[in-house]
Amino acid sequence: MTVPPAKPLRLGLLQYPVEKPASIAAFGAKLDRWLAEAAPRADLLVLPEYACVELGAALVGRDATDEPTELAAMVAHADAILAEMRAAARRAGTWLLAGTLPMRNGERIVARAPLIAPDGRCAFQEKRTMTRFEDERWGIQAGAPPNVFDTPWGRLGVSICYDVEFPKHVRAQVEAGAWLILAPSCTDSRHGATRVRVSAAARAIENQCYVATTPTVGEAPWSAALDVNRGQAAVFGPADRGFPEDGVLAAGTPDEAGWVFCALDPAKLEEVRQHGAVRNHRDWPRRPIPAPMPAVFA
Repeated sequence: MTVPPAKPLRLGLLQYPVEKPASIAAFGAKLDRWLAEAAPRADLLVLPEYACVELGAALVGRDATDEPTELAAMVAHADAILAEMRAAARRAGTWLLAGTLPMRNGERIVARAPLIAPDGRCAFQEKRTMTRFEDERWGIQAGAPPNVFDTPWGRLGVSICYDVEFPKHVRAQVEAGAWLILAPSCTDSRHGATRVRVSAAARAIENQCYVATTPTVGEAPWSAALDVNRGQAAVFGPADRGFPEDGVLAAGTPDEAGWVFCALDPAKLEEVRQHGAVRNHRDWPRRPIPAPMPAVFA
């Protein structure tokens, strides 16, 4: 497969404030406001996982306090919500990762992240691994294996929230040529936010790549799924020569709405992969590691 050349990218991450839009059109108007603010400053804008689920109450017609009813309403209106996301990207003239959207894929309901071009074309990454909430209470099922996306800045990957906590999901995308991994998230506690943040930082170190996360923030008592939202947008790189000592290139204020911007240069990754203090990308085990055997004390 031919990997397009990687180019510098201006990235915008939205710590998305959950609110209670009255309709899909009102949700689109909210997107317009936020995208208009950021589009002049970034090439690619990223919304968090399940941001659009704030529409649950509007679609159900009352506070959506039980998970199956809310999910059914979201799935029933998924095409209209996606159309509004695509229209918002066209109106702003920007590339947009519009968070994730529960959608039907055959007999299954999956979480799909649409990466939308400025002309409205889109391609999807499905969430591969479900959290206990998604699996046991909400009814969302495991999606397709990881994809990569060819963009004007080269090849990118999307590992949605829980997926970024699994090294092999990100590694598959990096080995396919992705130099930046986008990890939109939705977590309801500092525990969850920490798992995403620490995992994203680890993936950046392991693969000597960039990993970017951004969350939903605020409280939504009208939504069964988005009741509490905590987190912090951040961009991580290798903690090595030419990068910050902690690997953090940019970070937002935890739990506060707003944009976080970061300029990313893929050439710096090639430099550290060749001349860093360590070469994690090159030294990733190419063969299965044998099962550990008990050590013998003598």
